[in-house]
Amino acid sequence: MNSIRQKAICDYIEFKQIVTIKELQNLYPSVSLMTIHRDLDALEQSGAIVKIRGGARSVRHNGDPGFEIRLQENNAGKMAMAYKALSMIQPESTVFLDASTTNLMLARVLPDLHLNIFTTGPNIAIELCKLNNPRITLCCGNLNRKTMSLSGQNTLEMLEKINIDLAFIGVSGCTAEAGFTCGTEGDMAVKAMVLRKARTKVLMCDKEKFSRLMPYTFARFSDVDYFISDDAVPESVLAALETAKVTVL
Repeated sequence: MNSIRQKAICDYIEFKQIVTIKELQNLYPSVSLMTIHRDLDALEQSGAIVKIRGGARSVRHNGDPGFEIRLQENNAGKMAMAYKALSMIQPESTVFLDASTTNLMLARVLPDLHLNIFTTGPNIAIELCKLNNPRITLCCGNLNRKTMSLSGQNTLEMLEKINIDLAFIGVSGCTAEAGFTCGTEGDMAVKAMVLRKARTKVLMCDKEKFSRLMPYTFARFSDVDYFISDDAVPESVLAALETAKVTVL
């Protein structure tokens, strides 16, 4: 029976690419949590899957979808979040925008204010060049062509030296169990560093991300101040945000 269940779990992970422990518990309600963990351990030892915080992923999973793919996902929702974010931006402040497509939308609707803007997104920096007043700094680092983001040791050393009033961070996945997740170790390090440095921390998550669990957790709910979404937040996530006293916009 164990081998049959493990084969079914493996097939499910291959199909979904990434799954949460809670999903597997719902699939096998008569099986204990410990047994599910043992099944995942056995599958990982055989090289069939990779365990991650709060779940497991397929060995063929390649992290975040490419930038061009993400740029086509839920643009109306991302624009709605961008307009919510605008209300938080004050002239003469120092703002950080990570390389998310939601922040690209924010850059497109940003008024021509006197701001200090730091970003790890080359496309975002180019978009901001259409404005006259913001002072724009593109953080140095290694370019991930798939995600169009900069990261690495040089990026972290630069971020360590700056003071950030307001940071807008996009997420690739969000679950109550794993928190806020992303697809690469480099992005994880950058996002975590910015959240440590910023005075006000804003996470932006559209409805498409609530069903995703990515390999790297870069923050827990208690690490942020504001949470912006474009749709109704799932009850499990909303409860975790309320417990952490995060303001939901």
